[in-house]
Amino acid sequence: MSIILLVIIFPKEGKFKYEFQRGRPWMHRDLIATYNIAILKPEAEVEQERQNILAQIKPYFVYDEELTKENREKLAVSFEENWNEKYKDVKISDRQKNLNWNRCSAIFDSIISIGIIENTAELEEFKQQKNFILIRGNQAEEKTLDDVFTIQTAYDQVLKSILSSQKLDQTLLLNVLENALFRNIKFDASKTSEEKQQALSKISLTRGMVQTGERIISKGELVSAEKFQILESMKYEYQEQLGASAAYYMILLGQVILISISMVVLFFFLMYFRREIFLDNARIALILLVIIMMVFITSLVIKYSVGYLYLVPICIIPLIIRAFFDTRPALYVHIITIIIIGFLVPNSFEFVFLQLIAGIIAIISVVQLQRRAQFFMSSLMIFLTYSSVYIGLSLVQEGSFNGIDWKFFLLFAGSAILTLFSYPLIYLFEKVFGLITDVTLIELSNTNNPLLRKLSAVAPGTFQHSMQVANLAEEILFEIGGDTLLARTGALYHDIGKMEAPAYFVENQQQGKNPHDKLDPDDSARIIVNHIKRGVDMAKKYNLPKQVIDFIVTHQGDRKVEYFYHMKLKKFKKEDINDKLYSYPGPIPMSRETAVVMMADSVEAAARSIKEPTEESLSKLVEHIVNKQIEANQFIDSNITFREITKIKEILKKKLLISYHVRIEYPE
Repeated sequence: MSIILLVIIFPKEGKFKYEFQRGRPWMHRDLIATYNIAILKPEAEVEQERQNILAQIKPYFVYDEELTKENREKLAVSFEENWNEKYKDVKISDRQKNLNWNRCSAIFDSIISIGIIENTAELEEFKQQKNFILIRGNQAEEKTLDDVFTIQTAYDQVLKSILSSQKLDQTLLLNVLENALFRNIKFDASKTSEEKQQALSKISLTRGMVQTGERIISKGELVSAEKFQILESMKYEYQEQLGASAAYYMILLGQVILISISMVVLFFFLMYFRREIFLDNARIALILLVIIMMVFITSLVIKYSVGYLYLVPICIIPLIIRAFFDTRPALYVHIITIIIIGFLVPNSFEFVFLQLIAGIIAIISVVQLQRRAQFFMSSLMIFLTYSSVYIGLSLVQEGSFNGIDWKFFLLFAGSAILTLFSYPLIYLFEKVFGLITDVTLIELSNTNNPLLRKLSAVAPGTFQHSMQVANLAEEILFEIGGDTLLARTGALYHDIGKMEAPAYFVENQQQGKNPHDKLDPDDSARIIVNHIKRGVDMAKKYNLPKQVIDFIVTHQGDRKVEYFYHMKLKKFKKEDINDKLYSYPGPIPMSRETAVVMMADSVEAAARSIKEPTEESLSKLVEHIVNKQIEANQFIDSNITFREITKIKEILKKKLLISYHVRIEYPE
């Protein structure tokens, strides 16, 4: 499924088969042109030509004849209304009225016939060159801004013309003409855009030609700027030809092969070196989801704009994988991912090298992942790594600092900041896949955790017992190998169910008072056994992860409550006793961590009952308890060997001797 999804994500276009970099030797065989190749101009040169052409384009404006005619008619109506309003009670000769009207229309026509240009954003853009093309009827004529009016200059002209006419009603004419002025020269966006496109279409994207059979570059020859442009042109032409429908299925087949090989290599790595991950579907799903997610994001960015490629937080991969597993899978998954992405991106070598170094630094920064604040330090180190490697690559390719594009540092900073999203993603993946990280375990194992503080207050004896078991389990797993942090955390919570009835457990009893003395063995056994169920209920209430709950349900396995079972046997026959009532619900330990906690729990609890512990008595106690657990088949589902169990016994004996201050007797 992952291979299919990755193939779907991949763009169906060919990949140029030669890798090259400016300023470095050509490492392949002599390259001969097998077809005519038009040499592309550098993007910077094409962009400069575009800017030069756009700077010469003159905007187009249209003289609006229809609007001019409409407003000419409105002027006559406005003059009539204003004149009648002002002189309705005064007798004025028609000659005087006609004189004012003729002057008013003449001023209006003299301005409007020239035209008033509208003030647009486009006009502001072209104001420096001042020239524009005015379309009037079927004619187009080049004008300058000085040849036409603006609203302000038109008003100034009206004012000047009226003030020069002493025999007219200046106030009335000024009011009428001021309200009548309008912009009748409109910007023609479509014509201007059409002119731009026509001019830009004439730009030649190529310069020169490489003929068929011509040598492009020899092996070992330095890739100069000129050679680099020819190679880029060949790469473009090659990929264009591969994009034909005839090559589509071959490209698809090639992508299937390459992606399949990458995923199969990951498959074998997990199968041979991390079998515990390989056998866990949830963990496999997490790894594959992270790979697919990052390839998909990178593909989208490349499709949108390849210039933002280095904004993609590739280093989020090793951070997430390291949070759930150790450093080796984190590095391996990171390498597989950047190799797959390398088929998508331009300059694959640079990309893979940059991301590989940054990923290694990211992993080193979280080797001991104990605080979430470490993600901020990782982010800073990733940014510094990106920047340092980029500067080095630029100096190798360009030979000077002039070739460094400082915008890349902004992209690197953005990518480093985006890696901080690994924190919420880790939390999300913990919940979705039912996994647990060291950071979560450290938080849970803090004795200031609300549930542990409650255990300390309600059942102080149980709390101290749990602390001792945690120390023993941690020491054992450090010696034989295993997840010490998980075992310590599980041991701290394994007896939380005793908080419901702390006085019924010997470690919490004081002054010799034992409430079991007043109970039937059946009732006592029921209370003891039920601390498992009560512990699970309490753990779920406090949202403890499944991995910690496993220690609660397995630390007694499916053994019997021996003390009360034997009390019952004194009064009843074995066949008359309900064995289920005196048995823990199980299951038995399913990992070396839970198996170690079972041993440490039983030994530590039993050692407390020895009144005068000696080296011999403690040794016999450890041997007796662990051997009895083996006889009861408590470790058959655990990944633990007899050799390791023997070593565990020795560690338990040694630690108990230290705890009870027993002096070792040396031979005379």
